[in-house]
Amino acid sequence: MTAEITDPATGASERKREQRGWYFYDFACSVYSTSVLTVFLGPYLTSVAKAAADADGFVRPLGVPLRAGSVFAYAVSASVVLAVVLMPLAGAWADRTGRKKPLLAVAAYTGAAATAGMFFLGGDRYLLGALLLIVANASLAVSMVLYNSYLPQIAAPDERDAVSSRGWAFGYTSGALVLVLNLVLYSGHESFGLTESEAVRICLASAGVWWGAFTLIPLRRLRDRRAGGAAPGGPGGVGSGWRQLAATLKDMRRHPLTLSFLLAYLVYNDGIQTVISQASVYGSEELGLDQTTLIVAVLLVQILAVAGALGMGRLAGTYGAKRTILCSLGVWTAILTAGYFLPARSPGWFYALAAAIGLVLGGSQALSRSLFSHLVPRGKEAEYFSAYEMSDRGLSWLGPLFFGLAYQLTGSYRDAIISLVIFFVLGFALLARVPVRRAVAAAGNPVPDRI
Repeated sequence: MTAEITDPATGASERKREQRGWYFYDFACSVYSTSVLTVFLGPYLTSVAKAAADADGFVRPLGVPLRAGSVFAYAVSASVVLAVVLMPLAGAWADRTGRKKPLLAVAAYTGAAATAGMFFLGGDRYLLGALLLIVANASLAVSMVLYNSYLPQIAAPDERDAVSSRGWAFGYTSGALVLVLNLVLYSGHESFGLTESEAVRICLASAGVWWGAFTLIPLRRLRDRRAGGAAPGGPGGVGSGWRQLAATLKDMRRHPLTLSFLLAYLVYNDGIQTVISQASVYGSEELGLDQTTLIVAVLLVQILAVAGALGMGRLAGTYGAKRTILCSLGVWTAILTAGYFLPARSPGWFYALAAAIGLVLGGSQALSRSLFSHLVPRGKEAEYFSAYEMSDRGLSWLGPLFFGLAYQLTGSYRDAIISLVIFFVLGFALLARVPVRRAVAAAGNPVPDRI
């Protein structure tokens, strides 16, 4: 059994049309990851939490003492725990019924609404901010399960590295475009008659509006496929989700090499996601950089990530996805080491580090996604991609928790950032041991010439 395209009757023109629609979900939701999670929400929620803190710098939700500076990291971890519960259910339901689009719509618009609601985050409402972050992050994770599971259905095996890389490039393009608009609004907020807080809240809310508006394009172009194993009215509902999850995990044990890749990806991607979500907090709190500097740095990441995703996609065509990913992990390790020694109040050095991140960020993620698509048995795309998304976002609570605890114990963001090196070193070692050609064949899929 092969896993080329689930519907082999799909014509080339129809497939290209779906691919173009598919790219636009990256275009829609990446603005949340960039403007909200990476740039604005971390420093802003931290400042809101500090406004609510006691004289010792602690807030006490439900009586639990937390450093105000750790609230954002802990909220990210909590969002991922919720996603762990929801993603397998969504993936199992989608595969059993073949109805991915309705679930994609619900997840996307729940996340977009929560993000738009961040306009009301002000004063000392850190609990509201944490709640909206948890809902938006978990919704994004569920939507990405469904979005990623379309890849093996709309792209042949030899197309997937390029298609996946283009999706990431679309996402980074939208992130860069919106960040330019954010930079204009934030840096000129006084000329617009806005306070700094109002400008930040508008930037946060606009990401939700963008997410919702551009989600309409993939919802119009992508199409549902009839499920192979269950009739539309059959047992595909949430009630059978946990039984289906147990069956999925049991089935994945029959593909130990696929699981080996997932373990490696879980580890190194945990490091990537934590760097993305905590970089602005590190820049503002430890390095003393202002919000404008952080926006410009992330804008630089977005611009270079487009070239990086496309360039690493081409490198994968020559050297294979696995080797290219391994090289990127070496670069990530060097980036964190350099970040530890970065001098405070030095925007130039921070920009240099941002440029290095941009060159490896998109390619690391795009090639991991396309490589995994070769390891998925046909007909189980959403189920397996729910496990992948658990590695991508669903189990990425470890990194932020590790980062938050390191800061809680040491009071130093430098110690927190250097602690993340372990994720890249261990992830490199685990990925290097995976025989990917054997893993593709064991999943029943054709083995590409370069992988």
